[in-house]
Amino acid sequence: MSDYDLLLMGTGFETKRIFITGGTGFLGSAVQTALRDRGVTDICSPSSADVDFRDPTAARTAIEANEPDIVIHLAARVGGIGANMAAPATLYLENLVLGTNVIEAARHAGVEKTLVVGTICSYPKHTPVPFQESSLWTGYPEETNAPYGIAKLAQLVHLQANRAQYGQNGVYVMPTNLYGPGDKFHPDVSHVIPALIRKCVIARDSGAEQIEVWGTGGASREFLYVDDAATGIVLAAEHYDGADPVNLGATHETLIKELVELIAEETGFGGRIVWDETKPDGQPRRSVDASRARELFGFEARVGLRDGLRRTIEWFEANREMAEARRN
Repeated sequence: MSDYDLLLMGTGFETKRIFITGGTGFLGSAVQTALRDRGVTDICSPSSADVDFRDPTAARTAIEANEPDIVIHLAARVGGIGANMAAPATLYLENLVLGTNVIEAARHAGVEKTLVVGTICSYPKHTPVPFQESSLWTGYPEETNAPYGIAKLAQLVHLQANRAQYGQNGVYVMPTNLYGPGDKFHPDVSHVIPALIRKCVIARDSGAEQIEVWGTGGASREFLYVDDAATGIVLAAEHYDGADPVNLGATHETLIKELVELIAEETGFGGRIVWDETKPDGQPRRSVDASRARELFGFEARVGLRDGLRRTIEWFEANREMAEARRN
């Protein structure tokens, strides 16, 4: 029996009542599956149509009424570089308000543990690679992601302040760039992998000779398959009670140029790739040190990038109309 399997035994976690914000979204759906795989059956996951967590009274009423043992906060307003550049104030304010309201509602309800999912967009623009959690406060985030990243980082400060003053058990995990089946493929909100998959599939099907991609291709990212991220979140919810933030990553850095070539290969697009160097690359490099997650709660990513891309492409092609329509 592996160390991972041993971690899943004997804690009574399966009896907990768990409340998830954003639980019907891309990551939230995977977290619900991971919880059920763990044996948890008492899960409450209202949609944004059911509860507007931007309203502090609505957030407090919903959490108090459901009396959860654990709150997992996933609800967020997100998007790629284009969305971040187009609406930085919206991304900042909505994410700040969402997190603030949920953390305070959980505190007032006496929730046993509140887990908030942050973002590696909070790291400074020029951070030594791999990113270690101790680097979070060494500089300003990359400009196109800064409002979103700072709003999420404020939630870490909030949790730590509440722990110090009120004894609230709040934990904070930061997944690296996520991808996988169920992702958003609408061009207004998609991140790099779904955007590239869609672009390559359209070009392949239309017989286009080339695709245009933002930037130089010289930036790097680390990509974490959504089911792996969900497993890490569930492990942290069960086993981690510390105040310090924790990275969740796949420990593999990929150049965007390599990523585009890999997606073109897996989608069957054989045309030219043209780089629009007038558009931003975003943060120069992103790859995290996930050793703290491994040491504290046994998390290790299991799905490799090529395998994960194949699963994502297959899902997109089977669910294309729905995938392209989703904006939230």
